[in-house]
Amino acid sequence: MTSILQTLSCADDYDPESLHVDRARQLILDLVSPVGGHERVPLRQALDRVLAADVISPIDVPAHDNSAMDGWAVRFADLAASDETAGETRLKHIGTALAGKAFAARVGPGETVRIMTGAILPQDADCVVIQEVARVEGDAVVIPPGQRRGQNTRRAGEDLQAGRPAIAAGKKLRPAEIGIIASLGIGEVTVHRRVRVALFSTGDELCSIGTPLAPGEVYDSNRYTLWGMLTRLGCDIIDMGVVKDNPAALEAAFRQAAESADAIITSGGVSVGEADFIKQLMARLGEVAFWKIAMKPGRPMAFGLIQPEAGDGGKGRGAWLFGLPGNPVAVMVTFYQFVRPALLKLAGVDPVPPFPAFPARCTEAMKKSRGRTEFQRGILFQENGEWCVRPTGAQGSGVLRSMAEADCFIVLEHERERVGAGDTVNVQLMNGLV
Repeated sequence: MTSILQTLSCADDYDPESLHVDRARQLILDLVSPVGGHERVPLRQALDRVLAADVISPIDVPAHDNSAMDGWAVRFADLAASDETAGETRLKHIGTALAGKAFAARVGPGETVRIMTGAILPQDADCVVIQEVARVEGDAVVIPPGQRRGQNTRRAGEDLQAGRPAIAAGKKLRPAEIGIIASLGIGEVTVHRRVRVALFSTGDELCSIGTPLAPGEVYDSNRYTLWGMLTRLGCDIIDMGVVKDNPAALEAAFRQAAESADAIITSGGVSVGEADFIKQLMARLGEVAFWKIAMKPGRPMAFGLIQPEAGDGGKGRGAWLFGLPGNPVAVMVTFYQFVRPALLKLAGVDPVPPFPAFPARCTEAMKKSRGRTEFQRGILFQENGEWCVRPTGAQGSGVLRSMAEADCFIVLEHERERVGAGDTVNVQLMNGLV
């Protein structure tokens, strides 16, 4: 494959010392491609899976012209002129059309049929008058003026047509898509296999939960937040635990991960600290770009491809690496802004959806330095019918509580400076992300 570092260095506006958020995201998306491998799964197991092949409709939906309302099936030609000044029309009631069975007779001139929602439109009838506006007088039905040809009807194939794609490959199946497939009588679909992600944390100071803390140690929370975010994405997760700041242990972890996973996510070890052996190891094991992204939190990040051992006979494909910062909030922000879109593309989602965002009035002033994009954690609410947002409080990259209390990111753009109370800001909804 083309050298990753060469590709990056040839890209317009590529600056590893100060890369804009949008540019970093796009560079990653340009390099990754969907994983290989498909499988057939029963429809009830296909929720949140990604289609690997178009679903072709074997039938028309609806299968027949039918009524969209309860009412009276009529011939439009029998009705009085459609303007409101025309008189009423009297038609003879000749029967009832029920859903699930065809009406045996045709509708002749001057006749009408009582029809239920979903029932097949009787032959020669071409519109339905809703029951609320019609009046029954003995065996006659009185229709008021103002009706329209084709009203309250659904035509055969107007939703889906036999032989044409009903859902395109690359679609992540939500409940609506599951329902569409079921409406076609299809019980199995072909989906991309799940993306396999290996994750581990690095650092001598990290302690696993359930173990008493020694002086200077902290519990490793990052693997648990990453596990939650990856589970929400439907990934197969390989949790490799905590790897100490030891070159041999880190190298073994990277080689093992590259042999079994499509992507590797690490937290910690990508700053400029003296114990950050990870940079040297990455350079030896594959092609990795180390970025300083113009953002807060989450400035340091590594991205690249780790190759399996040369002696494995070429069976390994290598794994994409996302080396995230160590601070808990920075881990989550960089995951959502860079890793999540890349994993969606690896999973076969096409196109990768944009981040949902909209403007809101900020009720509190916030400090902001020009020259970086900031992702403050916010709480969205309505005030006098207007969407407003306020920060969750302390915004330090180690304050994980700020993520737990938030329902949105307040996105302060690269060139923006201080935000005053009452200013408009853009917010990214966390609903659907977290």
